Amino acid sequence: MGPLSAAALPWTADLGDGGYRNPVLNADWSDPDVVRVGADYYMTASSFHRVPGLPILHSRDLVNWTIIGHALPTPEPAEAYARPRWGCGVWAPAIRHHAGLFWIFYPDPDHGLYVVTAENPAGPWSRPRLLKAGRGLIDPCPLWDADGKAYLVHAWAKSRAGFNNRLTLHKMSPDARRLLDAGTVVVDGDLIPGCRTLEGPKIYRHGGEYWIFAPAGGVEHGWQSVFRAGDPFGPYEHRIVLAQGDTEINGPHQGVWVDTPSGEHWFLHFQDRGAYGRVVHLQPMRWRPDDGWPVLGSDGTPVLGHRKPDTGWVGPPSAPAASDDFTGVTLGPQWGWHGLPDPAWWSLREPGLLRLACRQDTACGDLRALPNVLTQRLPATTFTATTSVTLAAASPGARAGLTVIGDSYAWVGLEETGDGPSLVHRVAPAVDEPERDASAPRPLPSGTTTVRLMVQVSGGARVTFRADRGAGWEPLGGEFTATPGRWVGASLGLFATAPEKSAPEKRAPEERGPAGHAAFGAFDVSGEERT
Repeated sequence: MGPLSAAALPWTADLGDGGYRNPVLNADWSDPDVVRVGADYYMTASSFHRVPGLPILHSRDLVNWTIIGHALPTPEPAEAYARPRWGCGVWAPAIRHHAGLFWIFYPDPDHGLYVVTAENPAGPWSRPRLLKAGRGLIDPCPLWDADGKAYLVHAWAKSRAGFNNRLTLHKMSPDARRLLDAGTVVVDGDLIPGCRTLEGPKIYRHGGEYWIFAPAGGVEHGWQSVFRAGDPFGPYEHRIVLAQGDTEINGPHQGVWVDTPSGEHWFLHFQDRGAYGRVVHLQPMRWRPDDGWPVLGSDGTPVLGHRKPDTGWVGPPSAPAASDDFTGVTLGPQWGWHGLPDPAWWSLREPGLLRLACRQDTACGDLRALPNVLTQRLPATTFTATTSVTLAAASPGARAGLTVIGDSYAWVGLEETGDGPSLVHRVAPAVDEPERDASAPRPLPSGTTTVRLMVQVSGGARVTFRADRGAGWEPLGGEFTATPGRWVGASLGLFATAPEKSAPEKRAPEERGPAGHAAFGAFDVSGEERT
């Protein structure tokens, strides 16, 4: 799709008057990390179980962002992600630029710390290389020092390692091919009164000293700490530099310090907002002239808005894409799968239509267990999404639709009954509850094969569905409150699936393919009216 006006975007942070509002990214861009190269800023974020992983966003002013690609088209090891692995996969990454290359260091808490590189941040990126194997290793960040030495700091996940609240520093070869020592705990949070769940370290050199920015206290009710030392291995002194205070911005959690060509300093961090995920805020930052410590936000509390950074860039407001008219040769970069995708699952051969195969699966009745659910982040606090769906050549039980999915989910769409498709609305109200009808199935009028679908999300992640069988929009069921998934917000998704006709080993060759297909029309997302 071409560029959209600000009025067509679900959310824009740029106020158009030289100021901005938080969050600058009002969607689930968890654990953001940013690097400036010249006048350009590049961001990556955690992607967890989503495929592709490691999204890459671009900005010229730290306020207006667009998605330009992914650094991890295929997870590593690929076979581990054939099915959804909620809460696993890519945790907090770090992106840097060194020796003419872009580098991303990222953790998979079940396998270890990986490195990918690229000359162009839009790709292609190298295949992941395992730098340090082990369970519970998370949140790596490199530092190439002015003297040519290199270091890597990381944290620990208690769920895998059995402990956390510690930051470990390694000497690293300058080419990042290997670590040169067993690692040293440079900050032990257990020795700091009140400190818990210390994680997400980012290491820098500034003013002749070493700095580690790291959050603690947990994503919902924590704070941002900074550690300072004259030597990379410490000893480090510390301060809390950003906390919720009397603001509505809980956390504030894990972020990144970045500067502008004009010499300003800024800090991006996330705020956990439940079903909406971990949205990204931008805070002004300065260094105190008396003692050299950083001051973030408004004297240590987050701001809801501010003047924009002085980067010299002037342009129209932008935000990551949400709508997709399906006229391109590939899916928009906002889309991802719940597991390792097969190219046979989808096609864009017919301009303006996305064709999804009704893939046979024993988990047909539980969307949370299917890898072939195509999703994107909830793009704003309040928005409406519409599409259309046609179910064709489908065997009984095949279904396709529009969903909002997390630990619980609801969907609206079509199901083949054997006598033609019916409009259905179903809900799985909790993580351990099966799917059930949220309203009675409704047959399609004679000669009708396509329905229009709508989902409306309002404050508090309250979700309502509507459908149009040819006589206008009709409400379906009651209100559904979306819930987050494991470490991720709820997602907006499309799917097509079918029950297996027989056990895999008993299927005839003609039964091994999809049980029909669904064709989705343009996916349109609109948001609040701006005045």
